[in-house]
Amino acid sequence: MSNLKSLIVISSPSGGGKSTLAKHLMGLYPKIKFSVSATTRRKRENEVEGKDYFFLDKDDFINKIQSNELVEYEEIFGNYYGTLKEEVDSKLKNGNTILFDVDVKGALSLKKEYPDDTFLIFITPPSMEILEERLRKRSTESENEIKNRLLRASEEYKYKDYFDCTIVNDDLQTAFNEIEEIAKKFLNL
Repeated sequence: MSNLKSLIVISSPSGGGKSTLAKHLMGLYPKIKFSVSATTRRKRENEVEGKDYFFLDKDDFINKIQSNELVEYEEIFGNYYGTLKEEVDSKLKNGNTILFDVDVKGALSLKKEYPDDTFLIFITPPSMEILEERLRKRSTESENEIKNRLLRASEEYKYKDYFDCTIVNDDLQTAFNEIEEIAKKFLNL
C-alpha cells in the first residue's frame, strides 16, 4: 500500500505566501487540482467566482452547514469560509491530487476527515514584522483588519507543530524548491 497522499493542505497566516506556493505547485503538476473554498466575504477585484472562491450569502452558507455539506468551515472576522464536500469527492473520484489553501483550523479538520490521505504544510514568513509588511503592501485591508490578522497569526503559529512540515517563506525561490521536493516525496502525482 502506498504512503502517497491525495490531499495536500497549505496553511499560513494571511500574507504568509500560501497562495503563491499553491499556484506554483499547480503550474508544475497538472494532476493537482485546486479545491475552491466557499466564503461569505465580499469578492475582491480580479477574483473569479468558482475559481478563487464560491461566493455565497450568509443564509446559503448556514444552510450548507446545517445540511452537512462542508468538510470544514470557520467564521473569520465576521465571514464564513469552508470546503464543500462535493468539491473534494468529485476530484478524488477522478483520481486527482487536491490542493487546499485554508487556515490552520481548516487544515486540521481536513486531516481529521481524511487522515490517511492528507499531508499538511505550514508556511510561515521569517518574522511577524515581515508578515505585517506584506499585509500592508497588498493594500486590501484596513488598519483594523491588519491588526486583527496579526493577532490571528499569533494564534495560528500555535498550531504549526500539528503539521507534517513547515516552510519558512523568506526567499521565494527557496520556498518553491522546498515545496517541490515535498510534492515529489509525499504526493500522488
